[in-house]
Amino acid sequence: MLYKKTALLRAAAPVAVLALALTACGGNKKSNTSTTDNAPKTEKSSSAPEGGGELKPGQGGTGKFKEEDGTITYAVAAQKVKVSTEAETAKLVSDPKRAKGLVAATAWVKYTNKGGGVVKESPDVADESEIYADGRRGGLLIGAAEDGPGCEDTIDIENWKTGQSHTICQTYMIPKGAKSVEVHWTAEGQSGSPLIWKFDNAG
Repeated sequence: MLYKKTALLRAAAPVAVLALALTACGGNKKSNTSTTDNAPKTEKSSSAPEGGGELKPGQGGTGKFKEEDGTITYAVAAQKVKVSTEAETAKLVSDPKRAKGLVAATAWVKYTNKGGGVVKESPDVADESEIYADGRRGGLLIGAAEDGPGCEDTIDIENWKTGQSHTICQTYMIPKGAKSVEVHWTAEGQSGSPLIWKFDNAG
């Protein structure tokens, strides 16, 4: 079975590798068309912006994403973000010197297939989620423990049918002491703003 590039890199890296340098805010690689859903019952419902915009943790939005098996409509909701300590981060990276002044931030994002077909294997939808800190995009940490508690490895996801949900995690390096952490998700090949979830003092 042929795995996608991201899956191969993660499987081959026993210690995570800092893949991307910190970049300025506004450097999104794609744009999207997205709408927002109501918050889960455990959250207070609030009116959310149409076509992207800021959401509360756990509040969902929808967007179309082109997988290898076709264009799927997903409901997307960033559940939480955990920011590691410097000591924890040093154990994750291959070269701790490159991580000086940085810490690892992991986002738990729930994706639900709302229609468009079955994703046969290794979905790419989570590749479009990014973590920003104080307005700047972090650096993707490939090979981090994204199959940790509550996280699912995309390599193990098969035959993803309409109505089914999976929680997929992404880990980025952000500056130590960042006051504001955001999760951005951008659908592929569309126009509009990304969905954004803001987490203050994530831990």
